[in-house]
Amino acid sequence: MEEMAPAAVRDHSLVYAPRIQDLLAREEKVFRIDPTTVGVSDCRLLAEIVAARPVLSTERSVYKPAAGADIPHDSATRTIRALGQDVMAGIRTPPPPARGLSGAWPYAPTSYLRRWLFSADPLPVSLLSKRGITRSDTLSRIVDRAVTVWPGSEAEGRSTALAELIRGASDPLERRQAIAMYRRATATLCDGVAALAGNALWLLRQQRAPEQAPERASERAEERPADLTAALWETLRLLPPAWMLWRSGGEAYTELHPEIRPEDEVALFPLLMHRHPDYWSDPLEFRPERWAGVADPERTPAFMPFGFDGARCWAKHLVVPLAERLLTVAFDHGLVIRTPRQDAPVPLRSLLSVRFEAAAGA
Repeated sequence: MEEMAPAAVRDHSLVYAPRIQDLLAREEKVFRIDPTTVGVSDCRLLAEIVAARPVLSTERSVYKPAAGADIPHDSATRTIRALGQDVMAGIRTPPPPARGLSGAWPYAPTSYLRRWLFSADPLPVSLLSKRGITRSDTLSRIVDRAVTVWPGSEAEGRSTALAELIRGASDPLERRQAIAMYRRATATLCDGVAALAGNALWLLRQQRAPEQAPERASERAEERPADLTAALWETLRLLPPAWMLWRSGGEAYTELHPEIRPEDEVALFPLLMHRHPDYWSDPLEFRPERWAGVADPERTPAFMPFGFDGARCWAKHLVVPLAERLLTVAFDHGLVIRTPRQDAPVPLRSLLSVRFEAAAGA
């Protein structure tokens, strides 16, 4: 695991992993990261790169090939629809006890969301999204084989639409791919929402902290802001969980910028673009009010929380509503951030997420 940067390097009382800190210190909008990788945070060039060619299946986290074959388009579409049905049904049901939000964030809310949305699925399908299973390649393979042979009995309409795609598969390949899609879809959604909610909690807390003594701030229940949706959009600007997009091979991009060579990989950085003073006023300040009255935040120039047209996150329409629902539960049950320090680590991971300890009431 990469060591964290010294505590003296801070941004909104955060301590970034050294590689992230190095990126944040760069002033160029196009720069070489290593001999084969170019980083880009220029708004215009990002749009041109995304438009230069369709995104490859291997560049997608959820729809990359599974079981030795590409995911068919109709299968991907069914997965999106099924997940949307499951989320909408889940947030209409009473949430689990709020004490499930106590512990290390973002892990506690990730497990909480999985219990909330997918606990109705029969064994062994429900094991597909258990964090203790997914962290072990051996256990994951065992569960996958078990579900392939026996996806569970009829659950009298209680199982999720995603689980029904596994049960309704017409052949072994389709079932194996449905299993992979179940695991990827549930993990991507729950991990992403938990990261967004945790980032928002920390930024909201730090927004109030100067008015309180540090020891009192760590013991004080978090309070819901007047406009929680705006706070989430501002969090997506300042601490976007999807902080980097990867494009394999630069041959399609060589005419777009002289720094990009045919053999180069290209890393796109919304995290840097969202913080650049050419695009934003007071770019490093957490200001939810900047989104007041904005009907469609994704049309804001230099804002890419879910990607560009043609390569947008498949679950973008679910993320903010679910994060808002999760935070509402946390606020309503007196969630308290408990940490002995006034800063928090942001490790180098695929999802940008602040790490802290929290406790909630029953």
